[in-house]
Amino acid sequence: MLNELWQALDPVAFSLGPLVVRWYSLAYIAGFALVALVTWRLSRRWGIPLDGDEVYVVVMACVLGVIVGGRLGYCLFYGDGHYLAHPLDVLKVYEGGMSFHGGFAGCLLAGWVACRRLGLEFLTMADMVVCGVPAGLFFGRLANFVNGELWGKPTDVAWAVCFDSGGGVPRHPSQLYEALLEGLVLLCVLLWLARRVPPLPQGSYLGVFFLLYGTFRFLVEFVRLPDAQLGYLLGTGWLTMGQVLSVPLVLVGVALLAFAARTRRPQRLRP
Repeated sequence: MLNELWQALDPVAFSLGPLVVRWYSLAYIAGFALVALVTWRLSRRWGIPLDGDEVYVVVMACVLGVIVGGRLGYCLFYGDGHYLAHPLDVLKVYEGGMSFHGGFAGCLLAGWVACRRLGLEFLTMADMVVCGVPAGLFFGRLANFVNGELWGKPTDVAWAVCFDSGGGVPRHPSQLYEALLEGLVLLCVLLWLARRVPPLPQGSYLGVFFLLYGTFRFLVEFVRLPDAQLGYLLGTGWLTMGQVLSVPLVLVGVALLAFAARTRRPQRLRP
């Protein structure tokens, strides 16, 4: 059934003359819109009086950070030297190639700069923003599925999908595994924790995100095939770049949770 569903999907959502709009683009838009909505709602629930302009500036900074960081992260970690030899190809975003780890690093950096300019408490803003990020990941992974990219290893499970670019053999729909774990499960955990009033100490929600995303991504990489230009880093079937980049996330998550538990700094708008 899942295979038949994928066969019926079209990566193009709609077109208006020469303008072609893909589901992948709409996934990005929906994700950022939900991040803004979650941030706004949590600021009200936690009693942190953010205004609409502040939410807009922080989220737009994150948008820029995700795009620039995601592209640079892909070129650095997954390019296998190609972009060093052809630096202008970094600008060819339309050819594909974005890294979550790079995008998230860019988001944090751009968000920190925006918070500094607005005089906002960075950790509190990060805790609110990150609670909406899994919604964006959910839509992004669904778009990967629609595009028939980032598929998994061959398998005989009942829900396997024969992707055109995957050699026509049944494969794990690893995009949907990530949509479930990194998207829905992580979103439910963070929103459940965010219901607490007063909220958990600064850094708690960011720490949970780092810890669970890194863990989920590391596990899914066992059934998701690595990028063809890199392959496995320690021979056939052993260690992917995604796993290498996910281990530091887990460690940072543990460190942030320990920091939050030790300092118990309350969530606040201004430093």
